[in-house]
Amino acid sequence: MSLGIKRDDIVVVTSGKDAGKKGKVLKVFSNERRAIVERINLIKKHLKRRREDQQSGIVELESSIDISNLMLFCKQCNKPARFKTTILKDGTRSRACKKCGEII
Repeated sequence: MSLGIKRDDIVVVTSGKDAGKKGKVLKVFSNERRAIVERINLIKKHLKRRREDQQSGIVELESSIDISNLMLFCKQCNKPARFKTTILKDGTRSRACKKCGEII
């Protein structure tokens, strides 16, 4: 099953408390259909000091967000875009914006 969103993609959150924010995908969990996006869906976690160089206290971490709440960001259109899969001349597949045709 293809999710369409991969690591290092730039995405925009479409719904939820972080709607409209843009970030880079750090990790994708394909089985759960979730992704971790940089500086999106932050939670506070209380950490205990485990090593001498580690700091204890309250730390903000990114939590996973459902893939259905994310859209790829098209740099040419400068907004979130739906995408289609196209086959290039050399035989490889890539994703392209449905409006402008720019390869994402």
